Amino acid sequence: MGIDSLQSATVALLKTAHDKHGDKLIYPCALGSEGVVQIDLICRHVPGIRIMTLDTGRLPQATYDLMQQLQDRYHLQLDIRFPDAQAVEKMVREHGVNLFYESLENRKMCCGVRKIEPLRKALAGMGAWITGRRRDQAENRQSIQQVENDPVFGLLKYNPMLDWTEADIWQYIRDNDLPYNRLHDEHYVSIGCECCSRAITAGEDPRAGRWWWEQQDTLAECGLHVTSLGGRTGESGEGI
Repeated sequence: MGIDSLQSATVALLKTAHDKHGDKLIYPCALGSEGVVQIDLICRHVPGIRIMTLDTGRLPQATYDLMQQLQDRYHLQLDIRFPDAQAVEKMVREHGVNLFYESLENRKMCCGVRKIEPLRKALAGMGAWITGRRRDQAENRQSIQQVENDPVFGLLKYNPMLDWTEADIWQYIRDNDLPYNRLHDEHYVSIGCECCSRAITAGEDPRAGRWWWEQQDTLAECGLHVTSLGGRTGESGEGI
């Protein structure tokens, strides 16, 4: 499928979602490469869709710089959500500032406090949310559909980018001179918190740069999505 067809299909689904849900529709964006493409399409074609992002308190400076670039380019007021300060303080006091390196349970706890709960609050009262998930991102995303029931948050979930490939994303970014996270130029593919993201080397799985200290057979996830394969909670959270 060519870029023009992909763009048309994505915009059509975004318009359908907005027509159906109005101000009860939200796009929580992780500001990855597919995120800046979808932000561009929303701002150009469906500007009524609210765009939010999560500031976990541990993001790379490059991500904050991208937030500002996007707001300046599109005259956009990003809805930036933060974790509960008391919950973060309690977690750090009891488990340490780098608790996520100690165990899988601690890492999931940190993701829960810094990502899942703020997103849950943002989605409260919504009718549907939009993701940037793509089928080519992981094996457990091969079966995602344009519209799905979300068992985590109890909403409809729209996946307008599902048929885009990594090559399509970067062609669109280059063709339209879009801003993007400069860490991508340093071989970061999946960018989350600074402490939990690294560059990958040639031949590594694209998601090897997230939570790399964990067992390789562990499904890298933060709990933002439930896959359609066996109902497992997870995925990396990239492409929200």
